[in-house]
Amino acid sequence: MPALAAMLLMLASAESSRAQPIQPGEQVGPALDQVPAVPAPAPTGQVTIESDRQQADNVTGIITATGNVRIVYPDRRVVATSRQAQYFTREGMIILSGDVDVVQDDGNLLRADRVTYLVERERALAQPLEGQQVFSKLLIQTTPQVQPPGAQPQPLTPPLR
Repeated sequence: MPALAAMLLMLASAESSRAQPIQPGEQVGPALDQVPAVPAPAPTGQVTIESDRQQADNVTGIITATGNVRIVYPDRRVVATSRQAQYFTREGMIILSGDVDVVQDDGNLLRADRVTYLVERERALAQPLEGQQVFSKLLIQTTPQVQPPGAQPQPLTPPLR
């Protein structure tokens, strides 16, 4: 945000100091390829855990949060809620249990009774209550295929037989 504010201030001061109108073809500022790109913020690895109660055991390396658990992981753009969460520091594993909802800011959603997440492998296993199912809602992005002029569009999948 500070870079954007600085850019707006530069543009505003350049506009106010300009006495003559811009002529067609006149370069007003630096070319786009000369403007430095603003780097994305570096991942911090920071995770925030909110809950009614939290307990850490330094002997076992297990952190347990219970009651209205809310976990925010900005690097992965994920928010998870559950009744209980346990982080096994030595194993690099998080277990969420009880009414688990995991939501990504792009709209992906996972609902289950229990979710086990292996941090280093970036893998998750979702399990339902007995007799129920896990629910997922995924946003699948497709890249449009460019067709030459006059070409007939082809189906993405072969016809069913």
